[in-house]
Amino acid sequence: MDRTASSSLIDKQIMWSRLIAVVEEQAQTLQRTAFSTIVRESGDLAAGVFDARGRMLAQAVTGTPGHINSMALAVGHVIDHYPVATMQPGDVFIHNDPWMGTGHTNDISLTTPCFRGDELVGFLACNSHVMDIGGLIDRVSSTDVFMEGLYLPILKIVVGGVLDETLMAVIRANTRQPVETIGDVYSLMNCNDVGCVRLLEMMDEFGLDELDELADHVIDASRAAVQAQIAKLPKGTWHATLSLDGQSEPIELKAALTISEGNIHVDYSGSVKMTRHNFNVPYCYTLAYTSYALGCIIARDIPNNAGSLEPRTVFAPEGCILNAIKPAAVISRSQVGLMLPDLVFGCLRQAIPDRVPAESTCALWGITILGPRTSPPKLNDCFQVQVTTTGGMGALPFRDGLSATGFPSGVRGGSIEIFESMSTVIVWRKEYRQDSGGAGRMRGGLGQHIEMENGINEAFLYNTTYERVDHPARGVGGGGYGAAGVISLRSGKKLAGKGQHLIPAGDRVIILSPGGGGIGDPGTRDRAVVEVDLANELISPEAARDLYGLRLAAAE
Repeated sequence: MDRTASSSLIDKQIMWSRLIAVVEEQAQTLQRTAFSTIVRESGDLAAGVFDARGRMLAQAVTGTPGHINSMALAVGHVIDHYPVATMQPGDVFIHNDPWMGTGHTNDISLTTPCFRGDELVGFLACNSHVMDIGGLIDRVSSTDVFMEGLYLPILKIVVGGVLDETLMAVIRANTRQPVETIGDVYSLMNCNDVGCVRLLEMMDEFGLDELDELADHVIDASRAAVQAQIAKLPKGTWHATLSLDGQSEPIELKAALTISEGNIHVDYSGSVKMTRHNFNVPYCYTLAYTSYALGCIIARDIPNNAGSLEPRTVFAPEGCILNAIKPAAVISRSQVGLMLPDLVFGCLRQAIPDRVPAESTCALWGITILGPRTSPPKLNDCFQVQVTTTGGMGALPFRDGLSATGFPSGVRGGSIEIFESMSTVIVWRKEYRQDSGGAGRMRGGLGQHIEMENGINEAFLYNTTYERVDHPARGVGGGGYGAAGVISLRSGKKLAGKGQHLIPAGDRVIILSPGGGGIGDPGTRDRAVVEVDLANELISPEAARDLYGLRLAAAE
């Protein structure tokens, strides 16, 4: 390569890094200005920059795979509805259509065309979870998407720099938290504005009039890098199944993963049909978490963009639970969608076992509660608040699974102090759940033990939409299962993993989130590591003795 060509390549790599910095500032702006606690505290968001053709060039590090990889399709849908030639500086597009790149109505997506003078050079896009978009309070009872709150098709919310006050009034009128929801819409607008300003500054710095050449480099280099990794893998087709708790009946998912030259394809044929419950999954969300699972194993060091996503392809038959068709109920789509990495890993484990974890909790164990702020209650004076809690990750062949982590969602555990400050509930206990990680040569990550009670003499509502209650995370190669999740009252009543529960005044909810599966024979675990786990109370003396075979001094 001559010096000029080498210099040009280095310049492109620097610009590529700057694009990633641009979208990371975009995401941080959104997180700092968001009203929604799950965004502000836990990072449930996505931000990205796209070229003028709608191809994603870079995503922020801050964010979740479900948001990011779904958003990768959203700008293309905007262009389909509003051709580029009709766009003008100052336009902003909004939607929360689950099938157009959000997955459910609580996620609002904004797309802002970025102009350099009169020329459109690219797009900034973002989305985030808003706490309330109307619909049913009982989040497990919806049977179609129209019961799940305000449904916004792709619309212009800002036209040539002028805010559509009528549309804002419609949004404000369809939420129980108008201040917070409208505040989140403004934070999304601001996020894209910051991204556009920084993008134009970058273009000025490098003397770029358009992004086309840089975009082609980013996409071509990323695609080639992923294909090079695929070329190193064994070729063939592997199958796996995964049973989930479901609601009125278990859910069985099936996958066939095929590795060929330059491509990995996942086929979900044979998975159950759509359910009447609300954890059906739009295709964009299925694609998002399938692509993420593949990326974790084969492309973890390659930036995520249209090029790196291209060699990962997915098929799910229309009308199955993983390709739900409108107007299916989808508000709890994460309960199934977040389990897809375990299903994909079940296939990959047969091909490359030294790189794949055991099963994890996967689906988040978020706590969503509603109740009066005062006793006796005052009309319309109530709270609705959510905090993200998590379970254990499956062990990897070379290390223990992470404890109390949001893997694979990327959503961080939320602050209990913030949760308490926004409600009347007191959290009396929050700690690792001893013995919840599956035993093994490498131990599964631990879940959590949480107890909460209302601080006033009133009942409150607690919505549960949990997995891994009836089907805990499986271990691998002789490793133990992770502990199953349990929800109960201190008074003794066991609560369903999916339902709306009235928590009586003076009683406590006890939440035991699941653990991850272990890998390998527990008897081969390093004795010193077992002793450290015992000293840190991650395992009990009984587990140390009976599962790991540790000779305890007291028993000698």
